[in-house]
Amino acid sequence: MSAEVRAPHVSVLLGEVVEALAPAPGETIVDGTFGAGGYARAILATGAKVVAFDRDPTVRRFAAGFPDDRFRLVEARFSEMDAVLGEGHADGVALDLGVSSMQLDEAARGFSFMHDGPLDMRMGGDGPTAADLVNTADEAELARIIFVYGEERESRRIARAIVRRRDEQAFTRTLELAEFVERALGGRRGAKIHPATRTFQGLRIAVNDELGELEAGLAAAERVLKAGGRLAVVTFHSLEDRIVKAFLGERAGRTAGGSRHAPPVAATAEPSFRLLFNGARGPGDDEVKANPRARSAKLRAAVRTEAPVWRVAA
Repeated sequence: MSAEVRAPHVSVLLGEVVEALAPAPGETIVDGTFGAGGYARAILATGAKVVAFDRDPTVRRFAAGFPDDRFRLVEARFSEMDAVLGEGHADGVALDLGVSSMQLDEAARGFSFMHDGPLDMRMGGDGPTAADLVNTADEAELARIIFVYGEERESRRIARAIVRRRDEQAFTRTLELAEFVERALGGRRGAKIHPATRTFQGLRIAVNDELGELEAGLAAAERVLKAGGRLAVVTFHSLEDRIVKAFLGERAGRTAGGSRHAPPVAATAEPSFRLLFNGARGPGDDEVKANPRARSAKLRAAVRTEAPVWRVAA
């Protein structure tokens, strides 16, 4: 999700995700990105059980009132779902990727340049912050992060300016960095989005290893799903969507693939997924009007086959 969006938290493509998962009473569904509990609440309403994962300890407050006999919240990354539940123990997995609206709206989390706060951006409470990255990474690495993860064409210019400035004074606040990037790029000049949007996206993805987590999480979902179990993934930008598209295409036997987390496997491996529908589904006009966050959302879904889990090369 792009960092400039601010809206009350609403679960995107909620009806479409529940339809794709087709949960039934007694089934176990993994909500890998619990957040404010929108998907979990809708899934529980069908009579299914939910095991929810979230690395953000602050989301526990949203679990109040959920049925104790059918709901469990695990403070962990969704890439750990199979380690917690074991292989073949879930009837469905839902993943709603990116940073949530509530995280953007909490200044102390440091995700958004719309609020002044510490330059943090961590979804969990551990690891280096965005300030650590901005103030210590060398110029080439900063440029790579902003270009690859932020898809910012002026990444080298921004990285060069950041390094010059931090030699005199370290960056510590979100608005401080946002205003500096804006000046480095020569102001807004009619830009549709804030000039710092892509820089903030790149830093956030790097701080949380979001793309690596996604690749590992998709592989974990393959392991945790039973035959006939369904996977539904909602993405918010092209980097995420390409990973999901490539993973499902490969596992469905449609494309050759591989990544740093999942090297290519033997071509003779049986398809471990069947696509539920071709391509990606997006929100309708009414949902986009009601919730601007939904405008870039894409849903991809697949059904687990009876084939063994793909074992990647060492």
